[in-house]
Amino acid sequence: MHIRAISQVELHAARELLAAAGWEHRADDLRRFDELVANSQVALVAIEEGRVVGFVRALSDGISNGYISMLAVAAEHRNRGVGSALVRACMGDNEEMTWVLRAGRPGLTAFYEKLGFSVSSVAMERPRRAKRVA
Repeated sequence: MHIRAISQVELHAARELLAAAGWEHRADDLRRFDELVANSQVALVAIEEGRVVGFVRALSDGISNGYISMLAVAAEHRNRGVGSALVRACMGDNEEMTWVLRAGRPGLTAFYEKLGFSVSSVAMERPRRAKRVA
């Protein structure tokens, strides 16, 4: 497996991966997804045998704070270290940075705890407004 920055030609594969992992609401519009990736300081893919098997996207100042926004791994590649490798590559080795994320899906808390995260009582959130349907 190889982890590297996503290329333009891999956007479609990353979108399909995200949709299959329950992120279809963030990957359904190609132009918007392209903007999400372009405006992220970190957008990495895990490649195995020429295929995108994982994706992570994050926002960070690279010095003090970072936010992991999306992580998805192809179902047949889960529990093989792909997600952990993507998160580690995303965060780098600066131990002085604080990283945050939302882990609201079942099983994610245990996954992220293995990577050094802990449930926080200090974070706050202002949820996005739902799109109005015409």
